[in-house]
Amino acid sequence: MSTAEYLALAPLLTISGGLTIMLLVIAFFRSHRVAHVSALVTLAATVLSILTCTPDSPQVVLDLLVVDGFAGYFMLLFAAMGIITCTLAYRYLEGRSGGLEEFYILVVTATIGAMTMAMAQHYATLLLGLEILSISLYTMIAYPQETHAPLEAATKYLILSGVASTTMLFGIALIFMASGDLYFSSLMADASGPYHTLGQLMLLTGLAFKLSLVPFHMWTPDVYQGAPAPVTGYIATVSKGALFALLLRFALVSDVLSVSAVFVALSTIAIASMIIGNVLALMQQNLKRLLAYSSIAHMGYMMIALLAISALTDTATAVESAMVYLLGYFLMTATAFGVISIQSNAKENGDAELISHYSGLFWRNPLLASVLTVTMLSLAGMPLTVGFIAKFYLFAAGVESNLWALLWALVIGSAISVYYYIKVIFTMTLNEQPDSYAHPETTWSTRSTLYALGLAVLVLGFYPTPVIELIGQLLSGFSD
Repeated sequence: MSTAEYLALAPLLTISGGLTIMLLVIAFFRSHRVAHVSALVTLAATVLSILTCTPDSPQVVLDLLVVDGFAGYFMLLFAAMGIITCTLAYRYLEGRSGGLEEFYILVVTATIGAMTMAMAQHYATLLLGLEILSISLYTMIAYPQETHAPLEAATKYLILSGVASTTMLFGIALIFMASGDLYFSSLMADASGPYHTLGQLMLLTGLAFKLSLVPFHMWTPDVYQGAPAPVTGYIATVSKGALFALLLRFALVSDVLSVSAVFVALSTIAIASMIIGNVLALMQQNLKRLLAYSSIAHMGYMMIALLAISALTDTATAVESAMVYLLGYFLMTATAFGVISIQSNAKENGDAELISHYSGLFWRNPLLASVLTVTMLSLAGMPLTVGFIAKFYLFAAGVESNLWALLWALVIGSAISVYYYIKVIFTMTLNEQPDSYAHPETTWSTRSTLYALGLAVLVLGFYPTPVIELIGQLLSGFSD
C-alpha cells in the first residue's frame, strides 16, 4: 500500500486503534466513566482524522474501498452520531444494573462497520461492514439488563436480520456465478440470464429489509420499542444511514436503476413506505413505535433522491438531495430519542416511551418540551426547520426527474404525519404529570448535547447555506 492509501484509511485506522486501546483499558480498569471517556476520545480523534485526511480526489484502496468526499461526509455523520449516543447513554446507563463498560466498545465497533459500508465498492466489503454493524447492534439492543422487552427485540432483530443477510449473500453468489465479478461497477456490464436477475432481486430485498421499507418493515416497531432509547436512536440513524449511503453508491456505480423492473419495484416500495408508514403511525400511543413508523415513511421519502438518479443527467443533484435529507433526518431523530433518553433517566426499568408520559412536560420542563416541539415540527416538514429544507431538496429532485407519483405520495404522507406529530405537542401542554417521570436527572454534557441538537434543527432551517455549500464541495470530487 502507498502512503496515499494509508492516509485515506486514516479514519478507519484511528478508530480501530482507539478500539484496541479501549479493550486494553477496560480490561484493567472496570470503570464506567473511563470507558465513556475512552469512547469519546476515540470517536473525537476519528472525526479529526476524517476532517484532515479525506482526499480531495477519490482514492481507491486495495480495489475494495473508495475514499472520497461522499464517504468522508457519511463517516463524519456516523462518528458524530457515535459521540452523541455515548453522551446520551452515560446517565441513562448509570441508573441501571449490569456491566456498563462494554456498551461503548459496541458503539465504536458498530461505527467501524458503518464507516466501512460508506466506502464499499465491492460485495466483500459490503458484507464485512454490514455484519460488523449488525452483530454489534444485536448486543446493544439487549443491553444492559436481561429484561423481557430488550431480549425479545434483540432476538427478533437477530433472526430477521440474519435471514436478510443470508438472502443478500445468496443473491451475491448468484450475481458472481452469472458475471464472475464482485465489483459494483460490473453488475450491469455482464448482466445476463435468470440467475443474474434473481441475484439482483435477492440483494435488493435484503437491503430493503435493513432499511425497513414496506413490506419488509415488520421488525421495526418491536425493535424500536424494546431497545434502550439511546440504542434506538443509533439504529434509526447510523444503521439506516449506512445502508442508504451504500445503496446510493451502489446505484450510481452499478447503474442498476436503468433496469425498468428494478425502478418500478423500488418506486412501488417507496410509495407504500410513505403511505403505510404514516397511516400506521396515526394509531400509536407509544412514542418509540410512532417514531419507528415515522422512520419507515422517511426511508420512503429518501428513496425519491435515489430513484431520481435514473432520470437526471447530472446525478450530483440527486446525491446532494440525499445528503441534505440524511443530515436533517440524523439531527431530528437524534434529538427526539435524546429527549426520550433524558426522560427515561427517571426510571430504573423501562423507558419513558408512552406519549402520556410527556403529559404536562411544558409545565415541568419548558426547555426540554420546546426541544421536542421543534423536533416534531421539523419531522413534519414545517418551515424554518431543517425538516422543511430537507423535504424541499427532495421535492426539487423529484420535480426535476418527473417522479410525480412519488411526489404525490410525499405530499400525502407529510399531510398525514402532521396529525400525529401535533398530537405529541398537544399532550405536552396538558396538566397531567406522571410522577414516575417528573424529575429526570441529567448531566451537563447530556443537556448541552441535546440543546445543541435542537438548536441545529432550528438554525439549519433558517440558514442552511454553509452545509449545502460544503456538500457541493465534497461532491465536486465525487466519482460516479
